[in-house]
Amino acid sequence: MMTKWVVAALLASASMSAQAADKILYQPAPDWVKPAPAIDPARITADSPVLLMLDNQQRLQDGTVWAYTDTATRAATTELLGQLGTVSLTWQPAAGDLIVHRAEIIRGGDRIDLIKAGKGFSVIRREQKLEQRQLDGMLTATMAVEGLQVGDILHVVASITRKDGALGGQMQGFTPLAAAPLKIGFARARLLWPDKTAVRWKTYADGATPVETVAGGYHELTVPLPLPKPADLPSDAPARFRKLPVLEASSFGGWEDVSRVMAPLYATDGLIAPGGALAAEVAKIRAASPDPMLRTAAALRLVQDQIRYLFNGMDQGNYRPQTPAETWAARYGDCKAKTLLLLALLHGLGIEAEPVLANSQLGDLLPTRLPTPGAFDHVLVRATVGGQVLWLDGTDGGARLEDVTDTPPFRYVLPVRAAGSALIPLPMRAHARPDVELATELDESAGVDLPAPFKATVSVRGRIAQMIQAAQAQASKDDIATMTSTMLGKLIGSVTVVDRKLAYDPATGLATISATGIAYPEWKRRDQRFRSAIDHAISDFTFEPDRSRTTWRAIPAGLGDGFHYRTVTRIRLPAGGNGYALDGDQSFARPIIGATVTRTVKRDGAWLTVEDRTVSPGGEVAVEQIPAERAALAAAKGRLLSIVAPADLPSRYQRVQAARKLGGFAGLLALYDQAIADKPDEAGPLTERAWFREQIYDRPAAIADLGRALAISPTVDSYRWRARLFRDGGDNAKAFADLEAAHKLEPDSEAVIRQLALLRADTGQTDAALDLVQARIDAGGEDKARMMALKADVLARAGNKDAAIATIDQAVAASPGNPQLLNSRCWIKGTLDVALDTALKDCTRAIELSDSTYDALDSRAMVYFRMNRLDDALADLSAALDAEPDMAQSLYMRGVIASKQGHDGKADLLAARTLSPRIDDDYRRYGIVP
Repeated sequence: MMTKWVVAALLASASMSAQAADKILYQPAPDWVKPAPAIDPARITADSPVLLMLDNQQRLQDGTVWAYTDTATRAATTELLGQLGTVSLTWQPAAGDLIVHRAEIIRGGDRIDLIKAGKGFSVIRREQKLEQRQLDGMLTATMAVEGLQVGDILHVVASITRKDGALGGQMQGFTPLAAAPLKIGFARARLLWPDKTAVRWKTYADGATPVETVAGGYHELTVPLPLPKPADLPSDAPARFRKLPVLEASSFGGWEDVSRVMAPLYATDGLIAPGGALAAEVAKIRAASPDPMLRTAAALRLVQDQIRYLFNGMDQGNYRPQTPAETWAARYGDCKAKTLLLLALLHGLGIEAEPVLANSQLGDLLPTRLPTPGAFDHVLVRATVGGQVLWLDGTDGGARLEDVTDTPPFRYVLPVRAAGSALIPLPMRAHARPDVELATELDESAGVDLPAPFKATVSVRGRIAQMIQAAQAQASKDDIATMTSTMLGKLIGSVTVVDRKLAYDPATGLATISATGIAYPEWKRRDQRFRSAIDHAISDFTFEPDRSRTTWRAIPAGLGDGFHYRTVTRIRLPAGGNGYALDGDQSFARPIIGATVTRTVKRDGAWLTVEDRTVSPGGEVAVEQIPAERAALAAAKGRLLSIVAPADLPSRYQRVQAARKLGGFAGLLALYDQAIADKPDEAGPLTERAWFREQIYDRPAAIADLGRALAISPTVDSYRWRARLFRDGGDNAKAFADLEAAHKLEPDSEAVIRQLALLRADTGQTDAALDLVQARIDAGGEDKARMMALKADVLARAGNKDAAIATIDQAVAASPGNPQLLNSRCWIKGTLDVALDTALKDCTRAIELSDSTYDALDSRAMVYFRMNRLDDALADLSAALDAEPDMAQSLYMRGVIASKQGHDGKADLLAARTLSPRIDDDYRRYGIVP
């Protein structure tokens, strides 16, 4: 961390370009430097800061910015020793010199001169940002600090000088201002410039107390450091509220001066040679259409598609673009080169255009900056066609005619003009074409709460489309599969992709991912009806501005950049759509958080089609509007468009049985088969098919799939799962074998211990079950109370009523108010038919404390049954089944009670036995039979 401050200080404190040396100079510190207080090792203690000194001084004079940095860092720990073991100083030889004044180790009263002692610095050229498509021409001076020990102080003093010929003698300087909680022994920022030179300076951070003096013909500005800790801001605060921790200095009189000094760099006269390759491209565009808008789009497409982006900061490249001929020949360029090429093409086509400087990060903070070229990190083109202003970015990708009216999210730009210009606001317009389009077809005819075959296409444009185009040729099958599943998972929820395809259409600039597979629609039970939200517009909106602090209450909520999304969803409803209705908003009367949402809904027999289009220009929400917008979004989220199943929907068991008779699962199983064939060496597709087979009650086939999955990847979860299926099928020996295998893999797994103990208890191995659980209880830990409840369950199954009640009482006492333990005590008492009055209180209390109540309702129904309060039991069972319709225990008890009351409970009993084949054995243990 300390060495990063050194590098940041050296890099940020000097300006940009001019030709100088690629050799390190070793010289004393210049006379204008005011020495920092000497380091006294005798006063250093274990509590002293690690960074003992950070002294940044700058002089702006005669077009040159000289940045001097003095740092001293204490090797307080072995870890820091490793960080300080190599000193690296980076500079751009095209801009100026690197001058090393001192490099030494301070050890007690000794000072070990690292330069005289040996090796000094070595120079290497290291294009560290090549993977980011940047060639910056930087050189790095490195030195291995030999002999450094814990407790030593590494002291490095160096300067970088820079003079940029492109700035016409003007100067700019930037010094980072360290702030708390960083601890520094001595720190300051010092700025010096001659009386005769007009230099303006500015700080932004709160707590800066600059002191300006004049002496010896120089202005001097000093900022004591570190500054106070910056005030916290809400994460959605617009950029203009963020204060830069920097001291800026500039000889530019205003933005007009910056505009003028940049103008010669973008003059296009004579840059396209007659008869040359670029002249031919201009002629080709001109011949293709007389429409200036089409010509503009064609020129932009040429620059975006034919010239790859590569930042070139070498040889004065920070401000001076390479020529269009060089760019065309190399077929690469940075934003400067692409802009100059686009300008030359447009001017050759007779289209009015000029360059504009922008900052891709600062947004509406830019107007508060001191006018400098360094305030910008990007340049693009402002063109005027038929009276319409266009903002054309050659570094973007995939722009076509429909996109030329879009605006980038830069908020402010500076036109580059020979006459100069002030900053101008950049209008915020929504994108004409969707950034992302999703078309999905879901076949939910198999029934509610079951998987659905799907087909989906996702179309994207811009830079993401270019990335997909590149991936189409380079990505492996697994890469494409991962990308497809990730993207579709975010857009349509959990999916199993069995086939996928990438395509790029040069004519439209769209990249498309097409996929088929299995989706898992989420149906939730509410108000006695199954509901599935199909909203693709409102559900993903978030708007939670935090303005709880007094100092934040005047800050608007930023909405980020603009966007345009379109989704079309076609759903084939179960039962031909009969009885299925829609609930929620089918249209929107007003924008939602600045976004206009349009929706169309169509029904055609079993098919439902919903199209959502969401368009936002970005921007912000005024403080006084935040409560209303938050309330509007909350109301919209409460009315999400949903499919509502019929009230008389058959039970899941009945739906599955009906579908099985009609062969309704053949298509789904074929897709699962395809997924397995697609990844034959992976266990995941097999476990997914096993899950589905269990959902349709084909347990033998699920067991077979789990066997194949375990052969590939033996996991605790798969062993436990197969053990449960074996037990359901009455094969306790195989269930034991799987649980023992799981126990060997994870001896401390609470889930494995629970399942193994209960299986031992149910097969008469009570002592072995108790030994297993007691060992875990004796080990203590967070699960001790739960293990005591498990022990009580084992004792209850063995018929030891007194010991079971005493043990569960201890568990509740160890964790009072725990609804799961209260429910366990209620259940144990109910199944044992003892202490029913207190059991009733336990269950009621568990219901009051639980977020999910169906387990406790089922337990209380058992107690009511024991008390012969059958109507009360039925009421609780109905409530439990309303929340969890496929709860086998509640279905079984409802069937039992119906039989006792002389009603037909066969349907419930059959469903319960299908869901849980051993349920008759379980309840016979409690003395309950139909």
